[in-house]
Amino acid sequence: MVLQVQTSTYEAKTQEIARQLLAATQENRSFLASLRDQMRWDDKLLAWAMSNPGLRVQLFRFIDTLPALHSKAEIAAHLQEYLGDESVELPAALKGMLNFANPDSMPGQVAATTVSTAVETLAHKYISGENIKQVIKTVERLRKEKMAFTIDLLGEAVITEIEAQSYLERYLELITQLTEASKNWANIPAIDEADGEQIAKVQVSVKLTAFYSQFDPLDAKGSEEKVSDRIRILLRHAKELGAAIHFDMEQYAYKDLTLNILQKILLEDEFRQRTDIGMTIQAYLRDSEQDARNIIAWLKQRGYPLTIRLVKGAYWDQETIKAAQKHWNQPVFNDKAATDANFEAITQLLLENHQYVYSAIGSHNVRSQALAMAIAETLNIPRRRFEMQVLYGMGDKLAKGLVDRGYRVRVYCPYGELLPGMAYLIRRLLENTANSSFLRQNLENRPVEELLAAPKVDLAQAKVHSPEAFSQGRHFVGAADTDYAEEEDRTKAARAFAVVRGELGKTYLPLINGEYVQTAEVIDSVNPSNFSEVIGKVGLISVEQAEQAMQAAKAAFPGWRRTPVKERAAILRKAADLMEQRRAELSAWIVLEVGKPVKEADAEVSEAIDFCRYYADEMERLYQGINYDVAGETNRYIYQPRGIAVVISPWNFPLAIACGMTVAALVTGNCTLLKPAETSSVITAKLTEILIDAGIPKGVFQYVPGKGSQVGAYLVSHADTHLIAFTGSQEVGCRIYAEAATLKPLQRHMKRVIAEMGGKNAIIVDESADLDQAVVGVVQSAFGYSGQKCSACSRVVVVEAIYDAFIRRVVEATKSLNIGEAELPSSQVGPVIDANARDRIREYIEKGKAESQVALELSAPNHGYFVGPVIFGEVPPNGTIAQQEIFGPVLAVIKAKDFAQALAIANDTDYALTGGLYSRTPSHIQQAQEEFEVGNLYINRNITGAIVARQPFGGFKLSGVGSKAGGPDYLLQFLEPRTITENIQRQGFAPIEGAE
Repeated sequence: MVLQVQTSTYEAKTQEIARQLLAATQENRSFLASLRDQMRWDDKLLAWAMSNPGLRVQLFRFIDTLPALHSKAEIAAHLQEYLGDESVELPAALKGMLNFANPDSMPGQVAATTVSTAVETLAHKYISGENIKQVIKTVERLRKEKMAFTIDLLGEAVITEIEAQSYLERYLELITQLTEASKNWANIPAIDEADGEQIAKVQVSVKLTAFYSQFDPLDAKGSEEKVSDRIRILLRHAKELGAAIHFDMEQYAYKDLTLNILQKILLEDEFRQRTDIGMTIQAYLRDSEQDARNIIAWLKQRGYPLTIRLVKGAYWDQETIKAAQKHWNQPVFNDKAATDANFEAITQLLLENHQYVYSAIGSHNVRSQALAMAIAETLNIPRRRFEMQVLYGMGDKLAKGLVDRGYRVRVYCPYGELLPGMAYLIRRLLENTANSSFLRQNLENRPVEELLAAPKVDLAQAKVHSPEAFSQGRHFVGAADTDYAEEEDRTKAARAFAVVRGELGKTYLPLINGEYVQTAEVIDSVNPSNFSEVIGKVGLISVEQAEQAMQAAKAAFPGWRRTPVKERAAILRKAADLMEQRRAELSAWIVLEVGKPVKEADAEVSEAIDFCRYYADEMERLYQGINYDVAGETNRYIYQPRGIAVVISPWNFPLAIACGMTVAALVTGNCTLLKPAETSSVITAKLTEILIDAGIPKGVFQYVPGKGSQVGAYLVSHADTHLIAFTGSQEVGCRIYAEAATLKPLQRHMKRVIAEMGGKNAIIVDESADLDQAVVGVVQSAFGYSGQKCSACSRVVVVEAIYDAFIRRVVEATKSLNIGEAELPSSQVGPVIDANARDRIREYIEKGKAESQVALELSAPNHGYFVGPVIFGEVPPNGTIAQQEIFGPVLAVIKAKDFAQALAIANDTDYALTGGLYSRTPSHIQQAQEEFEVGNLYINRNITGAIVARQPFGGFKLSGVGSKAGGPDYLLQFLEPRTITENIQRQGFAPIEGAE
């Protein structure tokens, strides 16, 4: 569909109306010019941000931090840190203000006061009040200007069920107080009635995700049940008091679920005839026109109209970044012209179906509003059927111009405290100062023809940027995780579970020299969510069979090392393709055999795929070698495989780690024996099937499940083993390291050991942290996969200034998690791996009770190996649970006097694997980068979920030895480097490149 929205019909009228509106909005169009005059500080901040991109970023980051700062000295220090960077070009007035040596000095105090006041004034431009009393005063002023309103409660980042319930209760109270106040309001025909019908004087806007802390498209059914109950309460209360409810739209991931929930509820007998309800469409979404068509068709079926608010969309940056990180196609249009074109197309669609839908056109773009008016006037649409909407503090003159033309205008009024309102404020500032913003272009005196030109864009051809387009120069782009917001992907996952359940209980035998072999010993691998369910029967090899496997590997090695690198890499890429095809099935096996929740299992499949493709690329790069030639002599630096690799893989990442270590050994030309953990041997049997199907020659790779104390120890000590790649406990890893150092009879090489041995990972939360972000990140890092990740957060070190607030919220957020079978889409916390793990974790919990305070201990189901999350507070830094790896859902919260002490506590451990910092203080972030002793440091995000070629994974100290998995030097460990020098002179002459 090409935009030129029926130009011949509406364009001339659109231009005429737009010019009239623009003239009205430009009466005071000297915004930038007046900078040299007596502008207020808040105006100056915005104007400076417009003129300097570097300042814009730093200023908005400072504003985002401001609510967390509790003293003028803190404010002055952060102002200096954010704006004092040499890369930021500062206006003279700001530069002079930052010229103080001590944040606690009088100049520092003055700077803090000045900027704080400016930001507070700026916030009040866009936020209609900090409490209901102020909001009532604001809306009464708007009504005097003949403008209607809708009220939005800020701070809807709900991370606990207490907050979700509070959100509902605050809206119920808001409706009660607004409707009580409205009894004293005089009737204003322009906004309170139309076509003989009364319109609700009070309207509020709500977000569905704020009604349930675990709102998740994967758990569509559970989310719908939780949210729908609260929506019904809200709708009944609104009807009783005569208020209208509008449902906002949020991030793309929630769109389909939001629409599905609303459409179901609004077809119920109790609500079907209601017309005082609305929902939202965001025009920057590529599928929004189809959504509009679907809603119109649904409204025809419903038989009663509802309001559709059409907006451009407020989360463009977030949607773009998330899609790029997830390797998904962009859900939004990537240029403003396409969004504008889509907005106009949907405007026309809605208005031309006015008999079924009430349209609310939300925009500050004069052309967008003018087009809506042109269509409305051309079609003589009844006034009840549409209205114009603007945001509070933006487009004020446009709103007045619309009112003057007799249109109903509704102002979207956010209200709440500055702290929860800061995210909203930043979005507004970004919008106001963006180069493509109509408001900014209007202020910059762009030519009228340019401002009002129709967006000429072929929407059908609007470029969809692929994940590769956002790789920012990186040659490797990883596999995309499943997007469970898509119903098709949820259905595929459900089908995969059904298929896998039909295969439960089968026997899986070892693969030796290309043949599956019978074993004397067979064990059951069970579902840790329900240990009566046998996933598969696994044959365990004997020591004699281990020797057969070793001899087969030795025999295959000469041929495999001579196999061209391109052929070896092709096998890995074929394996990756097969895994992609079997993604949903492999995820289901992981969920059922090791109890990993669905999303995390899917991410593990992505990691395995990435290992195959990345290591294939890397080996081709390394194969090129390096030439150090000089005249008369060639010097080539090349690599050769080591020989026989023994891979001992863990149960907690049964596919990804087993695959990564195995294919790294294989692609480098080593013959490989894979001994998996006994509790995850079915999944590695599936990996074996894939490698066989991908074309791995017999003897080159062998699947040898067996007892670690027997078979594993035998292979480690074998004289023909050249390399051991191990992931597991520190105890076993150290034993392997020691054993490998002992030279055996007839052994002519030193064994190479790559060992990843866990961590005691800490997250530091300082006084400037975004607590919403920190609490969510800590909970995900600590309790994702029940704390059974090497990278999991088991300690959080919190500065005392925010300790009480943090522990209160982290406890409530953890209480809100669903504990249950890993297969259930509602489960965030599943089982631990087996009875031994469960009992060991319980022992640590008892030790913790003896030395710390229990802040939370949740119960758990009895039918599996479950341990409910436990949080300990006031934990001594040297306590048992603060120093020893527990590998379960146990979190130690440690109090620190300040950031310096927090960093010292975090570093005071034997491990150095992962660590995290939540802070908005630049100097703290810089210090952590330099001094936090961890292999993987994560700042202002969770500390688990490393991605191949993005966050190569591995630590030091007692966390392990070897290069980082998924990084550019990982394969070097599987290779022996060689230098080959050749004298190419013959009787005093040598070939010279480029010679005639």
